[in-house]
Amino acid sequence: MKTWRLILALVFACTVFAAAGERKIAFERNDAVWIAKLDGTGEKKIADGIFPSISPDGTRVAFTTSEKSGTTYVRHIAVIEIESGSMKVFKDVPSDNSYYPSWSPDGKHILFTLRQNEVWDLATIAPDGTDFQIVKKGAQNEVTLYSPCWAHDAGSIFCQDMTNIYQIGLDGHELAKWPIDKAIPNGGTSGDGRVDVSPDGKRLLLSIDMGEEAKRKDWDGPLPALWTFEIATQKAVRITSRSLFGWDGCWMDDENVLFLSQATGEKSASIYRISTSGKISKRLIKDARFPSVSH
Repeated sequence: MKTWRLILALVFACTVFAAAGERKIAFERNDAVWIAKLDGTGEKKIADGIFPSISPDGTRVAFTTSEKSGTTYVRHIAVIEIESGSMKVFKDVPSDNSYYPSWSPDGKHILFTLRQNEVWDLATIAPDGTDFQIVKKGAQNEVTLYSPCWAHDAGSIFCQDMTNIYQIGLDGHELAKWPIDKAIPNGGTSGDGRVDVSPDGKRLLLSIDMGEEAKRKDWDGPLPALWTFEIATQKAVRITSRSLFGWDGCWMDDENVLFLSQATGEKSASIYRISTSGKISKRLIKDARFPSVSH
């Protein structure tokens, strides 16, 4: 009997290890959270919500719940375990408008934005809903900080205010500031302009609105492009060409990224994979947005 119990325990442990070791993509489709294998196959809906962010070990997804209350929406951060479906919604956070979660590299904290007193703050919380802390308080008549993500060492965060890219310490102090138009002439961004840090921590992936003519009848707005930004040198390199519209990018590894694109005549965006050299482009998942990848 003891032998069989030991065998079952080992089988269970190996199953859990395999599930955690298999890399996955989390994405949003029709206000729901989905996951898929790294090659885009095996799509599966796991929850209703938006802005999904998969944990580094691929076992959990943080996302934003959204429920209508009268004429407004109530939004909370939630975490769901992929295998069991067990979910916790962080309703004790002092805001009914929280969104855009981002996992720390060690999986111990989640960074997100929340609205209090008519301004947006940046905060962190543990995956079980404890240890809530404000990192950077917003202030009236000051710019809002968007698209927060963790630095490689989890000792600081990156974000943007549509004009500059910032690196901010966990004590809220500004560590670095880079004007976007200086690094990328004719480039800017919006509140939806995503920032993501490469696995080696050396580069940022930026979703940029270019001051270029889109030359597409079915496209209204600036031409979207993906750029890498080397933190040490502030050198920016464009990944997507003028003919390949790209936005909402995240790193797969140090040489490849996922991003959204929408071809002429298509009604919705799809998730594509491209190398940082821009030489390889492949569609992985149709009708999807806001991808994230486990590591």
